[in-house]
Amino acid sequence: MEEIVIRVKDVYKSFGRQKVLNGINLAVERGEITVIIGKSGSGKSVLMKHLIGLIKPDRGEILVDGVDITRLGESQLNEVRKRFGMLFQEAALFDSMTVEENVAFPIREHRRFSDGEVGRLVDEKLRQVGLSGVNEKMPSELSGGMKKRVGLARALALDPEIVLFDEPTSALDPVISLTIEDLIKKTQTRLKKTYVVISHDILGMFRIADKIAMLYDGEIVAFGPPDEVRRSDLPAVKEFLEATRIPGFAGGGAELAG
Repeated sequence: MEEIVIRVKDVYKSFGRQKVLNGINLAVERGEITVIIGKSGSGKSVLMKHLIGLIKPDRGEILVDGVDITRLGESQLNEVRKRFGMLFQEAALFDSMTVEENVAFPIREHRRFSDGEVGRLVDEKLRQVGLSGVNEKMPSELSGGMKKRVGLARALALDPEIVLFDEPTSALDPVISLTIEDLIKKTQTRLKKTYVVISHDILGMFRIADKIAMLYDGEIVAFGPPDEVRRSDLPAVKEFLEATRIPGFAGGGAELAG
């Protein structure tokens, strides 16, 4: 089996006169955490939407295990999407459903399981994210961190091969952010899935990522292990990391833990 599970090749995307992606090339390795960083408005979310076919490029290819999803019809694309899980920025829970009903939703939509089987699977996924015993709570009763955990449990419900994370620590305080980052790393290490994360939380993502991709001016200008990206001499990378106080640069603190 090829080590590259997602390959983005020469992808261009514009909205009217605004160029957003300007020849993106990216290779996501199977069983790793790949984090996409960049300034606000750099196209991170647009790139992620391309990965699951929500947006089609003007030019270029998006290969998932060698299949160019930009050429697929909607029914074929839906089959590919079943291989993905997604944790949205605001967790995107259904307010009128309990925690159990939220996590069970994709299972009931895509699997023909008995109520007992669904319940056991929901319990298992909630245990994986450290939330046993909250099945009957409503989203309004949960903290921001708990909502993110429920969102992750739902993203993992169908045992996807690839999980996409859209700003998983946004609007969380530093302590809860650290907990969510550790949870992402812990579940990925245990489940051996492929995780792709876009995030503004640069310090935290450098701590858990296997690979970092920096998006700048519509292109991937740096890609590699965190230490390699941190040592980059490219002005755009240095400016961005210095501005976000990544350790290892002049004025930074101690090196990040691995």
